[in-house]
Amino acid sequence: MFLKLFSRPTPPPDLDLIQQYRATGDVALVGELFERYTEMVYLVCLKYLKDEDESKDATMHIFELLITALHKHEITNFKSWLHVLAKNYCLMHLRAQKQHTTAPLDEQLLPRVEKTAFLPSFEETGPEPELELLHQGLRLLNPEQRACLELFYLQKKSYKEVADLTGYDLGQVKSYIQNGKRNLKIYMNKNYEQD
Repeated sequence: MFLKLFSRPTPPPDLDLIQQYRATGDVALVGELFERYTEMVYLVCLKYLKDEDESKDATMHIFELLITALHKHEITNFKSWLHVLAKNYCLMHLRAQKQHTTAPLDEQLLPRVEKTAFLPSFEETGPEPELELLHQGLRLLNPEQRACLELFYLQKKSYKEVADLTGYDLGQVKSYIQNGKRNLKIYMNKNYEQD
């Protein structure tokens, strides 16, 4: 009894902080919540990414994802949900890196980035200029569009799977894919004409 009188107040449970954040939009609440698990997220990232600096960056990106993801997902156990989110983020990051360095895009991405919609004259010149432009264009997309395009077309994930992996809602996923395709088309048409 004596100890109870002088002990610190118990911090609010994770789910209470999430409810408060949803009600108020106060990002400081997300910061307080994330602070509890920063080390866990960092260690998950380090396990998969095997690089300290990359893991620190990934930890910060995951915190940024939380700001929107907490509004969209029903969460019953924040710690385990965050663990899965961190793991999926790292796996997606590793796949994206691997695809940029080793995987050929031909016959996979946007069925040749739906090439007939982009550049009908590619048929005459062969696939090499197209593939080079695809690689360059993908690198210039914002991370959300690039991630959604790669998961949807390269990994053959459904809209729902892309949403689950990224933390975006279905509307955002569809928007990122549509806008990413449009931006890629603009980039490819502009640069193809200049060659």
